[in-house]
Amino acid sequence: MKINPIPVVSVIIPMYNVGKYIEQSITSVLQQTYHDFELILVDDGCFDDTLNKVNKFSDPRIRIVHQKNRGLSGARNTGIDAARGSYVALLDADDYWAKDKLSQHVKHLSENPEVGVSYSPSLFINEEGELLGVGQFPKIHNITTEHIFCRNPVGNGSAPVIRRSLLSEIGYFGIKRDKYRKMYFNETLRQSEDIELWTRIALMTSWKFAGIKKPLTYYRINNSGLSADIKKQLASWQHAVLLNKDSNPKFFKQFYSLAQAYQLRYLARRAIQSENRFTAFKLIHQAIYCNYRIILQEPGRTIMTLACAWLKFLPGEMYNSIEKFAMLHFGNSSVKR
Repeated sequence: MKINPIPVVSVIIPMYNVGKYIEQSITSVLQQTYHDFELILVDDGCFDDTLNKVNKFSDPRIRIVHQKNRGLSGARNTGIDAARGSYVALLDADDYWAKDKLSQHVKHLSENPEVGVSYSPSLFINEEGELLGVGQFPKIHNITTEHIFCRNPVGNGSAPVIRRSLLSEIGYFGIKRDKYRKMYFNETLRQSEDIELWTRIALMTSWKFAGIKKPLTYYRINNSGLSADIKKQLASWQHAVLLNKDSNPKFFKQFYSLAQAYQLRYLARRAIQSENRFTAFKLIHQAIYCNYRIILQEPGRTIMTLACAWLKFLPGEMYNSIEKFAMLHFGNSSVKR
């Protein structure tokens, strides 16, 4: 009788001056209930105390790969090239996982051979690692190419576990000095590299996306990071998604304005979180004008974002009271689900 080998998962953590968070991130991997993994830490040119903290860990499953700074995409690509496992799990250094993250995804992928990207909902935490009472709870079944392009169900870079065979299928070699270097994430991008990859997979392969119902990722909201620069993020998103336009112009003609409307709505929510009320007000109205279908497809989230943008002009104490009420009745219920 043939016995199927236990799949090894290659966990990749890119590191660039993340001394503040890296111990929690690594610990969450080492405490996994699924033990057949390798942990590849990619030193992307750290010059703070990150490596001093990493060197305190002595687990034999840890490997450290050093390189000159290439950015997040470059660090992920280096980690993927070094990976030996059947599955590749991505974890950003400022996030961490639930203890059963890997076991749940290995089970999901093993039972669904047509699924190439497995992901889970995420709970939001603040700088101190405290739960914020809200999170990302994306659609997990019957994911279409339209949904991947417009809604990015994977959510963030610490949520997915990907088949190595899928990555081998979509990888390509760079140019000039990188002509012998395999690329998976586009290294010209400093933001929106995830959605570019998911869109490319959806348009160019037959692999499916599917999620697990249980939240397994803790995603840190950092308003001082790249994602806080709203104008830059919008421009980066537009550049990233249009890289795949030539592969299916008809698809982009049909869905680009809708995807842009959802992105504008997302940025409006980030602006609200960042206390940038004028930007939030402008963005949510731009989103609706860009494509009104966001109201028809997701009336609750769209109307709530619009309402919050308007309410931000109320006195601070009044708005905070309303926000606490909404968090109590909507945010926590999302986490419980």
